[in-house]
Amino acid sequence: MFFNLVIIFFRTFAVQIYLQMRIPSNKIKDIISFFKQELQGLYDEREIKSFINLIMEEYTTLNSAQLLVNADKTLNESVLLKIKFAINDLKVYKPVQYILGKTFFYDLEFNVTPDVLIPRPETEELVNWLIDDYKNHLQTITLIDIGTGSGCIPITIKKHLPQANINAVDISEKALEVAKRNAKKNKVSINFIQLDIFDRERWQELPETDVIISNPPYVCDSEKQMMQPNVLDYEPHLALFVSNDDPLLFYNAITDFAIQKLNPNGSLYFEINENFALKTKTLLEIKGFTNCEILKDMQGKNRMIKAYIYDK
Repeated sequence: MFFNLVIIFFRTFAVQIYLQMRIPSNKIKDIISFFKQELQGLYDEREIKSFINLIMEEYTTLNSAQLLVNADKTLNESVLLKIKFAINDLKVYKPVQYILGKTFFYDLEFNVTPDVLIPRPETEELVNWLIDDYKNHLQTITLIDIGTGSGCIPITIKKHLPQANINAVDISEKALEVAKRNAKKNKVSINFIQLDIFDRERWQELPETDVIISNPPYVCDSEKQMMQPNVLDYEPHLALFVSNDDPLLFYNAITDFAIQKLNPNGSLYFEINENFALKTKTLLEIKGFTNCEILKDMQGKNRMIKAYIYDK
């Protein structure tokens, strides 16, 4: 025990010396200068500034304006170590959300780990679409989220549509653990269920519902080469990728599930791959869905689709 403590002490001491050699002082202004120098060439200036603001606020509680005012303030060694470790993680493209263990989605804070995808702005748009559609709906609605991950979709919907009764499904037990923590953090009640949506025999365990929403895996394996290392090397591939041979694999299964479980006049919301927007729409129409509407995201990409089922 004593020997292990000695090793930890000397390792920490060595890192402190290393930091002192590289950073002129413990002053905030010098730390920020070091931060920029270490990440230069790896990220653009806008990203570096964002990383600095996020990490410095997390470890010093000072926002960007306060950092400027307190530029000559010195930080203690333990804070300095945390910042240095964060910089080292950024240098190997670890997402800042995983470094901090949290992110924001629709102005709510969510815990994130490498077991769940980092929530994206385009998913906020999908959620906003659904909330707008039902915000004036006075009756209780039921909703199922398939592939919930961090739980950002159902939790956000529940915060804005408190009249909704929500079930959230995921195949990953670890992802559901994160989602449950996020529900508790945001003080909402969601029924989380571990289930493989391809296990059709278990569909009977889920109730009939008014709305189904899903952001399933939709990135083809062939698109991996276009992805950044911070996504490809750290985020869970199970929640991202599908085979080139069957890019609509999840949409086909979830649509079949929706045919069984949606109540009359029920609605289905998907986040989609822009390259397969029309094919996804055709799939829904062939299976009996109507009023299929594709919506572009803020970047002008076909990113969402909504459809209704009137008769089964």
